[in-house]
Amino acid sequence: MTNLARYLGRDLLEPIHLVAYGSDEPGKAMEAIGFDSTNYWPLYFAGRAAPLGQVPAAVVDAIFYNFAPGMADEFYTGVWDITTPAAALAAREAGCVAALRRILGPLADTPAIARAADLALRLAMSAPVEGRPLYAGLRSIAVPAEPLARLWHAATLLREHRGDGHNAALVAAGIDGQEAHVLAALDGGMKPREYGRLDPLTDAQLEAVVEGLRARGLVDSGYSFTVAGRELKDRIEAQTDAAAAPAYASLTAEELEQFVADLQPLAARIDAVGY
Repeated sequence: MTNLARYLGRDLLEPIHLVAYGSDEPGKAMEAIGFDSTNYWPLYFAGRAAPLGQVPAAVVDAIFYNFAPGMADEFYTGVWDITTPAAALAAREAGCVAALRRILGPLADTPAIARAADLALRLAMSAPVEGRPLYAGLRSIAVPAEPLARLWHAATLLREHRGDGHNAALVAAGIDGQEAHVLAALDGGMKPREYGRLDPLTDAQLEAVVEGLRARGLVDSGYSFTVAGRELKDRIEAQTDAAAAPAYASLTAEELEQFVADLQPLAARIDAVGY
């Protein structure tokens, strides 16, 4: 079931959610309610944190987990002087649905969308809430009626459910947010400086993170995993999969077959067209 959770959640559903970050339409929708669409990070923090309500930047920083020190304080502080969480949620959803319509083309209005949306929402709303603050916030907002919007909403719920579980696995492993990005870079065959989420760190700050991992025997004298580092990264991912698995536990064989058949063409289209 854990490999199934990875395949369904990360490979088939997460691409639907990721239009929020890769497409222009969500930024344009946020611009319409007062943001500057050329300044990405306030849009990101406002849209993603909106389900939490008007909480302090320190709370957002803790829940998001892996942003560079000071980013939440710099880019989240003041967003609710521009708009409200409810307006940000509505704009983000509208922009994401518009992006999906553009990307999916004729696929956006097929019966597969409604089938996948209904099943994904059932799974998303049955997942355990305990220890998952961002997922819990999302569960508290209204579910859209339109099928494509409902599918994006369900994919977002399942993505943040998985993300909350991943953060818990990182905490349990003693890996902080910046270390997590370094491990992700190495896992993807990149040097840490090539990994975009580490851009806010100076060279000295980034090297300090890498040196900390080396001191713990997780990264070698170059930029590769040690045996212990590889084992730790694999264990974190396995724990993430295990924490996500309960969301998919109720699928029957017939539902799984239909769900995969409905989602695979959507993921393939997103991969082919891009965001």
